[in-house]
Amino acid sequence: MRASKGDKLVQHGRVVGQHDHVVEVVEVLGPEGSPPYRVRAENGHETVMSPGPDCQVKHQEEHRQR
Repeated sequence: MRASKGDKLVQHGRVVGQHDHVVEVVEVLGPEGSPPYRVRAENGHETVMSPGPDCQVKHQEEHRQR
């Protein structure tokens, strides 16, 4: 998994009815865009995250095209 500052990480719900959790990458702590990442949720909470297989990266370029 590779991400850059400004990309979004989408953690998909694990059970029926659970919504996806979307956070923004504010800092890449690993080498060459690899985890861990410092992320910020919509409510302003920041944490360090090493995403698992249930996460997807939405790159910043994809956001601009929409």
